[in-house]
Amino acid sequence: MQPREPSRTALAAARHRAAHQVLEGGRIFTDPLASLILGEMAEEVARDAQQHTSRRPMRIFIAARTRFAEDSLAAAVDRGTRQLVVLGAGLDTYAYRGACRESLRIFEVDHPATQAWKRRRLADAAIPLPVGLTFAPIDFERVTLTEGLKAVGFQPNVPTFFTWLGVVPYLTDGAIWSTLTFIAKLPGGAQVVFDYADPLETLTTESRARHEKRAARVTQLGEAWLTYFEAATLHPKLRELGFTEIEDLGPRQIAARYFPSRATIAPERGGHILRTAVNPNR
Repeated sequence: MQPREPSRTALAAARHRAAHQVLEGGRIFTDPLASLILGEMAEEVARDAQQHTSRRPMRIFIAARTRFAEDSLAAAVDRGTRQLVVLGAGLDTYAYRGACRESLRIFEVDHPATQAWKRRRLADAAIPLPVGLTFAPIDFERVTLTEGLKAVGFQPNVPTFFTWLGVVPYLTDGAIWSTLTFIAKLPGGAQVVFDYADPLETLTTESRARHEKRAARVTQLGEAWLTYFEAATLHPKLRELGFTEIEDLGPRQIAARYFPSRATIAPERGGHILRTAVNPNR
């Protein structure tokens, strides 16, 4: 993202979530605030999506990763999780409509410029702020995640769930592992859901062409994709940090879970959604 400007890819993701409510009827996940927070009519968002049919796979992936994260969060709350940290929150609306929000202390973490933009969008849309929500504007060039969360009252001894959607591919390898190390060391135990992509050289020619087209688009927005992972090397590194549970859905597993009629034609390689957890006081 550009200095002092909100994330343009966060806006694009929000538009995909809103378009899903109209074009697919919110079949994978339902978000009644997706269009409202944008300040645009749902029909306008959908019309734009219909004019760019090549973007449908990304829209479906974004819907699936949101559903996966929210289902995983609900299960964690049933087992005692009481804090939610939304890393790179963008225009995410869970804090304002999620099924478990009243059981959670929620921290939305984002760059100050993006967070200020979101707060204007919330005010313009007359979306009320829940009592349990805390904004954590963090400029990672100046403040660490540890420092930023401590400043707003985050409790490391309380079981915590992190959502980290649409962020990892834009970060350096060092920044990613620094964040995962922080999560793994929390004494109260934690889970995190994030998405990542297979390396370009492992994709089919067709999948690589689609990926490179999307990559060129986000690079033009000033938010280039930087990091890719192989599951075979990612999982052992997570275990080395202390994560004991790993649930990793690749393209075919995502299709089998959310639109099974297409599971047999889904590519083997592409975008992944991963949940991993570390036990408290291990």
